[in-house]
Amino acid sequence: MKKILFIAGFLCLSVLSADAQRYAILDTKFILDRLPEYKDAQKQLDQFSEAWQKELDGLQTRLDKMYRDFEAEQVMLSDELKKKREDELFNREKELRDLQRQRFGYEGDLFKKRQELIKPVQDKVYNAVEKLAVEKGYDFILDKSEGITVIFADPKLDRSEDVLKMLGVK
Repeated sequence: MKKILFIAGFLCLSVLSADAQRYAILDTKFILDRLPEYKDAQKQLDQFSEAWQKELDGLQTRLDKMYRDFEAEQVMLSDELKKKREDELFNREKELRDLQRQRFGYEGDLFKKRQELIKPVQDKVYNAVEKLAVEKGYDFILDKSEGITVIFADPKLDRSEDVLKMLGVK
């Protein structure tokens, strides 16, 4: 009898504690898109990316021209000259790949610029979300913008506007 009462009491407590959890949903993409400093940072990042891509495109165009010239002149070149030109083409291609990796690769210049420009804005949003969670007593907050799949969310649980207010955005 004691076991049954203990199990029943445990089940009642677990149901009550599960019901007591408070949670909220927000959309960080919506929040970030409404922040002027995020838009500015994204614009700067796009400008860097575009400039670096133009640089790479120019190098690729020169490399393509070198390949076409080599193909056209190949029959007239001596073996020694042919080998020298092939080595030059190989080195230019390697330089292009290295620069591409330096600019756009994992932890490349674009990644570093993104960290420098956008991460402070993301940290500001995270701090506002954390402050909101503490003030309102939320146990957890879900982000419906990316990563997690939220099939349905009651709009009254969305606290994105509250975070924007905390950040001073109307």
